[in-house]
Amino acid sequence: MSGGGPVGVAVIGAGNISTQYLANLTRFPDLRVVAVADLDQARAAASADEYGVPVSGSPGEVLALPEVELVVNLTVPAAHAEVALAALAAGKHVYGEKPLALDPATARTVLAEASERGLRVGNAPDTFLGASLQSALRCVASGAIGDPVAAAAWFQHSGPESWHPSPEFLFAPGAGPLFDMGPYYLTALVAMLGPVASVAATGHRAHQTRVIGSGPRAGTRFPVEVPTHVTALLEFAAGTGAAATFSFDSPLVRQSIEITGTEGTLLVPDPNHFNGRLRVRRAGAEEPETIETTGTAVGRGIGVLDLARALRSGAPHRASGELALHVLEVMAAIAASAEGAAFVPVPTWAEKLEGLPEEWDPFEATL
Repeated sequence: MSGGGPVGVAVIGAGNISTQYLANLTRFPDLRVVAVADLDQARAAASADEYGVPVSGSPGEVLALPEVELVVNLTVPAAHAEVALAALAAGKHVYGEKPLALDPATARTVLAEASERGLRVGNAPDTFLGASLQSALRCVASGAIGDPVAAAAWFQHSGPESWHPSPEFLFAPGAGPLFDMGPYYLTALVAMLGPVASVAATGHRAHQTRVIGSGPRAGTRFPVEVPTHVTALLEFAAGTGAAATFSFDSPLVRQSIEITGTEGTLLVPDPNHFNGRLRVRRAGAEEPETIETTGTAVGRGIGVLDLARALRSGAPHRASGELALHVLEVMAAIAASAEGAAFVPVPTWAEKLEGLPEEWDPFEATL
């Protein structure tokens, strides 16, 4: 199935997030998007037509296509593992949306299946491969703020039900602010500071039900099944500590990360984006210093492209299943601690993340 030339890609799941992926995947010369699948085949057909993809159909039909080498799994969290295992059983590599699975045990099953079949698993978020976070990673690694001492991260928002037409899954197990938005912040922190060793947390739920605020089902009330305000303390294996807040309950919007070192504090923009203003505040300085960012900011899908290029070259890919598993284990430990209010250890993950070359160009034809 594998060979030279562009990598054949199929997208499974034609929901809201698929438009961001397809807009980019169909423009990268090293990829050839050959099919879109969804349980709602009319939606898959409309999506394929919009982006000039030649085939649409059911997931099973698309997985049977021999020209598909890599499946991009954009289904809802509850279906991530099931679709990934089906793709692996069909002999396809998989890149999935976050989280990798609803729980670490299931995620390990996915990775074990891939390993047994000699296939690769990649996983969102790939925002840490964007210009702002890659530049932040280089800034920390260069010693520009000295030795990292502590970090703080905030995702605070009033909740997605105001704009999402079908938000119920975002308040179900596998989502909530921790599992939906936490991967962006935790992946960025792990990229800059290394693996997490232990966590402690509290969790709260402001409302037992919420109301859909837009779309054809506006006014519909639905249950909230998970904590919607989570506060966590993280201890990294290297000795750095961090505090993080993930909230769907806050009228005050905050989406940022700070890394404090012995020589200064790095102000990192929203890790759910691929670019933004990166600044360093040094002791005694009146104003933060702006750091020039370098790299790509094209958006979602660069992790898919990095995986595709790695398939051809044999190099490791960066948005890996192992990284996603570590982040999932961190989130599961936070959730467990929020239930019991105690520090919870996180299984060891010792792999070193390699950054993207500054000249990495998603629009270059390399295969």
